[in-house]
Amino acid sequence: MELLLNRNLVFAENQRLETERLILRPVSLADAEDMFEYASDEETVVFVFPQHQTLKETRENIANYFLTEPLGKYGIELKETGKLIGTIDLRVDEQNSIAEIGYALNKHFWGQGLMPEAGREILRVGFEKLRLIRIFASHDIKNPQSGRVMEKLGMKKEGQIANARMWKGQAVTDILRGITIEEWQEFAKKNEAGNL
Repeated sequence: MELLLNRNLVFAENQRLETERLILRPVSLADAEDMFEYASDEETVVFVFPQHQTLKETRENIANYFLTEPLGKYGIELKETGKLIGTIDLRVDEQNSIAEIGYALNKHFWGQGLMPEAGREILRVGFEKLRLIRIFASHDIKNPQSGRVMEKLGMKKEGQIANARMWKGQAVTDILRGITIEEWQEFAKKNEAGNL
């Protein structure tokens, strides 16, 4: 009989993760100014969340979202400068051993491969440590850049959902992408071979 996995404990033991250029770690109120820099920028957040109007709003968001339930939610810190440049999270469905990944990145850091770098580490934790069977994400059809990040993570298009949700008064068509544990293992092997 398999022992039950305490995923909260796994997240607690993996609150700080490192990649070549990034540190993924809990968000704190000390990050408010860095977060406000991109959260108040319409171009950065247009598909992600409502634009923040004040630093106070950002502080409240950090308290309400990142501090009340911090497990599985990571600030993306640039190692070189210590600056928070975005966030990434893994929302686990315990019963089904699957999870949804979500992310936001300051537009000044787009196009540098930083989000795929953070995402690969989150997938590694999800599959190797949390023993998930599938990780998925969705993006607005009008946001193909987010889909490109998902493709770089090995996520395949699984479907297109018309009128999936309302966003800023408009019906949105979402693209659903996902990767299974088996696909990830194959993808990770290919990447390792390519990086030698």
